[in-house]
Formats: sequence, structure tokens, C-alpha cells
Amino acid sequence: MKNKNLAPIILFVYARPDHTIKTVEFLAKNKLAKESNVFIFSDAPKNDKAKEAVTKTRNYINSLSKKDYFKKVTVFEAKKNKGLANSVISGVTKIINEYGKVIVVEDDLITSSNFIKYMNDALDFYYDDNNIWSISGFNVPMNPYNYSHDVYLNYRGCSWGWATWKDRWNKIDWDVSDYSSFKQNLFKRMKFNRGGRDLSQMLDSQMNKKCDSWAIRWCYQQYKENMFTIYPVKTLVKNIGLDGSGTHSGITSKFDSEINDNEVKLNNDLSINKKLIKQFNANFNYGYKQFIKEILTVFGLIDLFYMWRKR
Repeated sequence: MKNKNLAPIILFVYARPDHTIKTVEFLAKNKLAKESNVFIFSDAPKNDKAKEAVTKTRNYINSLSKKDYFKKVTVFEAKKNKGLANSVISGVTKIINEYGKVIVVEDDLITSSNFIKYMNDALDFYYDDNNIWSISGFNVPMNPYNYSHDVYLNYRGCSWGWATWKDRWNKIDWDVSDYSSFKQNLFKRMKFNRGGRDLSQMLDSQMNKKCDSWAIRWCYQQYKENMFTIYPVKTLVKNIGLDGSGTHSGITSKFDSEINDNEVKLNNDLSINKKLIKQFNANFNYGYKQFIKEILTVFGLIDLFYMWRKR
């Protein structure tokens, strides 16, 4: 049964107090902020170097209960470092199993004043649509040409301000138990890569323990379910953490775009728009080395690639 109450907002923070303050301040400017419950998960420092920044971040988020920003703020402080993937998986699971739906942001995202409304409207609007996996608040800079809707379908989920429902979230196989049958299947890899040509290799890195990503496993399950994510044509989210300050992010400005503060109109008569998908995927191209790596993986010769790189 559809729950028309406002979705709880989950915020994951770590050791970036200045980014966290901006994220919270922009969320607080949202029209539905004071009617929303916020749950903040603060990871513990992984080393002595991070202790001071984690303490500053925690001092700030613990001060929010005294401010008239949100309906209620609940803070969970990890005693041991979990890492981002485990923090997100455990935190989302805890809240979504209680409330049935969630809106999720991390500590390096600033949002439109319509972000919370858009997310809640979309969660209600697409709840019964078995083709929809999740809702994204972010979009890459793009030219919509003659596209007439405010939202479009994408093959790929997004971790930069997103929302979903309990029944979708609880489908995920976090162990990716079918990876062996996927790894060398060219058809499956190509289908997965409809959402961006980086996806299959990100999954390879995850399964080879070269990265620890909840998001690639989230995207992989979406591919297996043959479902779509709703994206706004004009982004409602900007990532301010691509400045070298994050544990998992580099430095780039290619995703920067003006945040849309206008209300987003939703549609249920959407189909894949190839022009928009092409523009989106252009942000996730790879060079010839990555292409060679993809081919070698399919033919079970990837170890040769790493030997070649070490020469």
C-alpha cells in the first residue's frame, strides 16, 4: 500500500564539516524541510588523521536538534569505521524497512529548494510502476533539444541524491552471486553498459576488491530487474565534493550545472529517449586501454592486461 507520508531523509556524513554544513543549509531551504524527518549517519574515523574532522562534523550535526531546520533530526554515530558502502547499506536498510521509502543524500551535495518536494512527489507518483527502480535528483549537463518533458528514463541509478522504496531496495544481492556468469558474457556486459560504458568494469573492480562500492551493486541489480531510474532533465543537485576532499572522489568540473529551482512536472508516458541517453553516456566514455581491458575480460585473458601494465 502506498505511504503518502513524507519520506524520511537520510544523510551520510564523515569527515568534511564544511561540505556537511553546506549540504544541510541547502536542504533546510527546501519548502518541505520543516515537515521532514532527517536521519544522519556519521561514520567513525578510520585513522588518527580523520579524528579532528569527524569530531567537527559530529559537533555540527548534533547541534541541529536546537535549530528549526527540520521536523526532527536523529543522529547515529558509528563507534568503528564502516566505510561508505557498509554505512549506506546498513543505514538505508534500517530506515527503509521502518518507513517503506527513503530519500538519500551524502555530505557533498547541495540541492534545489524543490528537491524534497520533487522526491516525495516522484515516490508517490511512480510507486505502482513496476518499471521504475529509483528516483534521481541529479542529472549531467545536457541539451534537451525538443524533448518536452521535465523527466526522462535512464538505465542507470544515481547515488548523488536519490530515492527508492523498500520492495526495490530489498531485492539487491549485495554478494553479486551470479557474477561468474556475467563476467565473460559479452551480451550481458553490453546490456549492462547501456547505462554507461564504465559500469561493467566498475563491477569487475568491486568483485576483485579493488573498490568498495554499494552503488555499482545497486546499478547491477537494476540492470538484472530490467528497470529504469527517473532523472530530471535539469539537475536539482550539485556535487560540491569533486574537489579532492572526498575519500572516493577526484577533481573535476564536468558535472557542474546550474541547479533548477523550478517545480518538476512528472509523467507516466515515458519511453527511452536515445538522444538524452547518448548525452548522458558521453560523460562515461573510456579510452583504448579500457576497451582492451573489456575485451580481455570477456575472453578470460584479463591477467595478461595487468602483466602488460607492469612492464
